[in-house]
Amino acid sequence: MTIRLRCEATRTSRSAHDADAGAAACDWDDLELTGDDAWNDLVRTNLSDLKHLLQRDPEAPEDIYAAAGTPWYLTLFGRDSVWVARMMLPHSLRLARGTLRTLARRQASTTDPATAAEPGKILHEVRRETYSQDELQLPAVYYGSVDATPLWIVLLHESWRAGLGLSEVKEMLPNLLAALQWQATAVETSPDGFLRYVDESGHGLSNQGWKDSGDSMRRADGSIAPVPIALVEAQAYAVQAALGAAELLDALGEPGGQGWREWAQALAQRVREKFWVERAGERYLAMGLDGEGHPIDGVGSNMGHALGTGMLTTEEEDMVVERLMRPDMLRRFGIGTLSAENPAYNPTGYHSGSVWVHDTAIILRGLAQGGYMAEADEVFDALVRLSARSQHRFPELIAGEPVGEEPVPYPAACRPQAWSAASAAVLLQHADQRAAQLEPSRT
Repeated sequence: MTIRLRCEATRTSRSAHDADAGAAACDWDDLELTGDDAWNDLVRTNLSDLKHLLQRDPEAPEDIYAAAGTPWYLTLFGRDSVWVARMMLPHSLRLARGTLRTLARRQASTTDPATAAEPGKILHEVRRETYSQDELQLPAVYYGSVDATPLWIVLLHESWRAGLGLSEVKEMLPNLLAALQWQATAVETSPDGFLRYVDESGHGLSNQGWKDSGDSMRRADGSIAPVPIALVEAQAYAVQAALGAAELLDALGEPGGQGWREWAQALAQRVREKFWVERAGERYLAMGLDGEGHPIDGVGSNMGHALGTGMLTTEEEDMVVERLMRPDMLRRFGIGTLSAENPAYNPTGYHSGSVWVHDTAIILRGLAQGGYMAEADEVFDALVRLSARSQHRFPELIAGEPVGEEPVPYPAACRPQAWSAASAAVLLQHADQRAAQLEPSRT
């Protein structure tokens, strides 16, 4: 049997996969690294992978964003692309700018249950055509994400703090106001004042946070929580977005800043009253509230995303950190998505026991921001161990349990995957911060 393949370079493909896209956005090669070969390989391999995942917006080729990963998600994802830009801000303001603009151009302006679009909402993903698998049917442009919108606001604020000109921020003011209105409306129309999600189309994602598999939200008894769900990290992102937007509005001379600060404080207080679980003498944050208003009391990594957002008090952050650092959560190669003590724990479950690199890196970032440096060092070490055992190319995720000293690959994982690759920048930032802290003792 003879198989013949024909490849044709189209105008679209040449634009989307322009060989110099990565180099134009950011030059990782000029990084000055100090350390052994393994450390240098970790940083350079992953940041090189990220460079090759960068794509141009066909509507504005000067704007560049990170595609989510290959081979399954080589396209624009709201949540993924924003997190990559946030992680890479110390190295590329242009990547952040391009991501913000690319997503702003596609911000929803109408309501459409079939696509989960609502005015002001930032998209979840873009494809060339409808994606169909069993009962799941996602339209080419799909908005089924509860957190992409507040995360976009957070990126805009952080980009401004990193040097994005106020005039550029002002160009996106209509998008900012629309995004703020979306999260305000979503909270006001929910029964208990929380940012919730539910698939109204009947063929979209049943879970619309980053843990988007249908069985990811588990109670302490292992059962699946009913929708609509209010995720703890979505509330944290919304609080952080409101606080950041208040600063932006003040800087732009626009009204409303104080109102958004009060809005954030009120949401944080509602979380304080509803999301904390008391069980067997311990207190921890639930993964969310289920459709009946009950805490989803399975212990998961979700709580770690609230660190550094401004939603928690110092005492509350202490409790979150203590719970995440226990052996049922912190594994040899990273932080698990679900506690190993949960009856539903499956080390090879997509979001029910696996370890995701970006999830671990986000928690590392929050630990360092909060001054939990000893704990951050432990998480840092876990990811460095994973790098050494994976040819220094971070996979999307691995199984929660190793075999001997080796990580167990997840068969369908993207590799490279953008927010896993960008996690190398989080490690680099932590290493630089620790080196700076140690510097005075050497002199």
